[in-house]
Amino acid sequence: MTDEMLVPLDQYLASGIHIGTQQKTKDMEKYIYRVRQDGLYVLDIKTTDTRLRSVANFLANYDLTKILVVSTRVYGHKPVKLFSQYTNCNAVAGRFIPGMLTNPNNNDFMEPELLIITDPRADYQALKEASNIGIPTIALCDSENMLSNVDIALPTNNKGRKALSLIYYLLAREVLRKKGMIPEDGDIDFGIEEFKQS
Repeated sequence: MTDEMLVPLDQYLASGIHIGTQQKTKDMEKYIYRVRQDGLYVLDIKTTDTRLRSVANFLANYDLTKILVVSTRVYGHKPVKLFSQYTNCNAVAGRFIPGMLTNPNNNDFMEPELLIITDPRADYQALKEASNIGIPTIALCDSENMLSNVDIALPTNNKGRKALSLIYYLLAREVLRKKGMIPEDGDIDFGIEEFKQS
């Protein structure tokens, strides 16, 4: 099982990408593997790994400069900035100004063709605007997230520093592989450590 994963299972476990919250929504139920004794829901790592690949395939169909990646959450700021730096996507790390996608008079107005958000709850303004203008949204979703207006959910712990670092690192690497910008088995010239929010 480990051989076919994007990184060894141990690395996934160490990053905590599978650790959800003590709440779950009906939307996220199918991604939950089990409930721990302390009441935390555990996400299925295999599903996350598979979804990472399909999301990378999907992103590879786009002009990367037309993709916008957003993180209001502090632990997502550095991973999102690095992801955009290496893939040439646009990024908003920090406050998403209302009207960025819908108001041409907004100084920060952009017209992306695809949106990636770090948390549907924290990034609700970006999600709402993407829905209003009809562009697809990929969201990193934890056990307690709702999936309304989310086109593709990537089940993961979307609050942990290590989890967000690993997810954005793998997504960047896989997109660059799919685009042929690095060899199919190649790696990128930066490590997972760089992605960690200090």
